[in-house]
Amino acid sequence: MQAVILAAGMGKRLGDLTQNSTKCMVPFNGRRLVEYTLDAIVAAGSVERVIIVVGHGADEVKKFLGKDYKGLTIEYVLNPVYDTTNNIYSLFLAKKYLESDDTILLESDLIFDPSIIGDLIREKSANVAVVAKHEPWMDGTVALLDETGHVANYIAKKEFNWAQAGKYYKTVNIYKFSREFCKNKFVPFLAAYISSNGKNSYYEEVFKLLTFIDPDGLKALPVGDKLWYEIDDLQDLDIASVLFAKESDRVVLMQKRYGGYWRFPKLKDFCYLVNPYFPPARLIAELKENFPVLLTQYPSGLNIQDLLAAKLFGCDANQILVGNGAAELIKGLIPDLRGNIGVPFPTFNEYHETIRNGKLVEFQPQNDDFSYTAQELSSFCTRQNIAALVLINPDNPSGHSLPKEDVLWLAKELGKAGKLLILDESFVDFVDGSLQNSLIDHAILRQNRNLVVVKSISKSYGVPGLRLGVMATANTELLTATRDTLSIWNINSFGEYFLQIIGKYAADYTIACAALVKERERLYNGLKKIDYLRPLRSYANYIFCEVKGSLSSAELTARLLNRDSLFIKDCRGKKGIGERSFVRFAVRDEKDNDQLLAALGRMK
Repeated sequence: MQAVILAAGMGKRLGDLTQNSTKCMVPFNGRRLVEYTLDAIVAAGSVERVIIVVGHGADEVKKFLGKDYKGLTIEYVLNPVYDTTNNIYSLFLAKKYLESDDTILLESDLIFDPSIIGDLIREKSANVAVVAKHEPWMDGTVALLDETGHVANYIAKKEFNWAQAGKYYKTVNIYKFSREFCKNKFVPFLAAYISSNGKNSYYEEVFKLLTFIDPDGLKALPVGDKLWYEIDDLQDLDIASVLFAKESDRVVLMQKRYGGYWRFPKLKDFCYLVNPYFPPARLIAELKENFPVLLTQYPSGLNIQDLLAAKLFGCDANQILVGNGAAELIKGLIPDLRGNIGVPFPTFNEYHETIRNGKLVEFQPQNDDFSYTAQELSSFCTRQNIAALVLINPDNPSGHSLPKEDVLWLAKELGKAGKLLILDESFVDFVDGSLQNSLIDHAILRQNRNLVVVKSISKSYGVPGLRLGVMATANTELLTATRDTLSIWNINSFGEYFLQIIGKYAADYTIACAALVKERERLYNGLKKIDYLRPLRSYANYIFCEVKGSLSSAELTARLLNRDSLFIKDCRGKKGIGERSFVRFAVRDEKDNDQLLAALGRMK
C-alpha cells in the first residue's frame, strides 16, 4: 500500500505559525505535526511509500523529511497554484499514484490515535471512510450512514441541520481506496468535477456524487472512543495540545483552562462545582424556546437585575447587587478593603488573591479536619485587630460549615467591634438541602450592617455558563462602591431571563438540593471504603479527601485523568495545606459518582 498526504494549503487561520510554513510543519507538543502522521503509518505496517502533495512551504517540508522516513519512501507532488486552488486539485495532481496502488489518503492537519491507521488497513472493505460521531465542537463536512454502515450521503456545512445532528458522523479526513476504485471511478470523477466546477473545491463534493451512483461504494469506519482532532486554527491547536499531551503534562494543561470542558466531551469534570440535579428539563426547555429573542435583544440595566435578585432572595432591591458570577463582585469589593483582613485557610483563592489595599492575616485551624468554631474566629479577630473577616461557609475545599445561629452570633460580635464580616454562602443550600440557612434576608441585613453576603448562583443552581452571582448588604457605602466597578450591562439576556423565571421552579430547586445531600452522603460512604483515602465530612457539593500511603494527590489526579478521563482537584500546595496530599471531588449524579468510585477502587 501507499499513503497520500495533502499538505499544500496555506493554513492562514493559524496565523504566524503558517506564514512561511504549511500546516503539517506546525510544532505540536515538541514535534512537527507531520511526524505524528508518519509515525502512525510506520507503526501500522503495510505502507511502503508516502506521497506528499506540497505547495505553500514546500521547500521546508522537503528539507525536513527528505526522501526517506524510518523506512518509508517519501515522494513529492507539487501544486504550483496552491494559493488559488483547494484540496480537490491537490488530490487530482496525485492521480497517477492513485491509479497505481491501493491508497490511504490523509489530510496534513490531523492528530489522531495511531491505531486508527491499523484499524483502517485491517478493515475488509476496500474503500473506507474514517468517521466519528458528530460533537458540537466539530465543523465541516458530515456524513449520514445507512443501516449497513456505508456512507449514504455527505452533508456540506450550508446543509447542516442541527435537528438531525444526532444522526451525523464527522468525516475524519482519513480514507482507504483500492486502485480499481480510484482508476475506474474516483479519478475520472475528480477530473470531470474540476472541468465543470473549477479547481477551488473540496474532494468531498465528488464523494457526495459517488454515493448517489454507488450507495455501497464507501464503508464507514467509526473511531469510537479513539482520539483525533483536526487543527484548522489556534483554538484547535490549543485543544489538541491538551488531548495529546504527555500524561505528565496533561493535568497542568487542563487546570490552566479554568473550565470550558464541554470541548472535551469524554471528560467527566469532578473539579468544578455545580448542582448536578438542577436546572430541570422544563427550565432548560423554556430557555431554549426563548433563545432567539434573548440572543438578539439587549438585557436590562443593572437596576432591573437587582429587582429580580431581590425577589428571588427575599431582600430589598437596595440591599443586593447582581454580578457576572460571584468573582466579578469579589473583585469589586475586596481590593478597596483596608486594614487587616482575616481569612481562614485552606479556602477559595479568589478572596485572598484579590486583596490590594488591606493586609492578609491567616487563620490556620490546628486540627486534621480544618474545622473551627465561631468563638475561635471571634478571638482571632480580636487578637489580630482584624478589620474584615472573610468566611466561606461551607468552606471550600474542606466542606466545613458553621451553623446559621453561630454565623449570626459572629456577625453581631464583629459588629460590636466595628469589624466587617464578608460571608460567602455559595454552598449553603447544600448544608441540609433546605433554603433556611441563608443570611440573605432583609431583616438580617438591616440588623447587621457590618454583614456582606456573597453567593454564586452559578454553583448552587447549576448554571455556571450563565455567570450569575449576588452580593447583599445593608452597608450602602460598600454596595455603592462595588456597584461603581460594574458596567450597566454586566449581565447578559440569558442570565436576566433566568432570574425572571427561576421563581417558578422553587419547588424543583428544593428537591434538587435534597437529592444532592442524599447523593453526597452515599458518595462519602463509598469514599470511606477506599483504604488510601480519608474523606472529611462535608456540608457542600464536594468532598475533601486526604490521600494516604504511597500514592500522592498529584499521582492520583494524573491517573484518574489519563486512565479514566476523570478530572479532580489536586489541592496539594494550596495555602493552608502545604505539601500534604489532599484532593477534592465534586458531587455529581449517581452514575458519574459510581464511575469515580470504581476508578478509585482500581487504583493501587
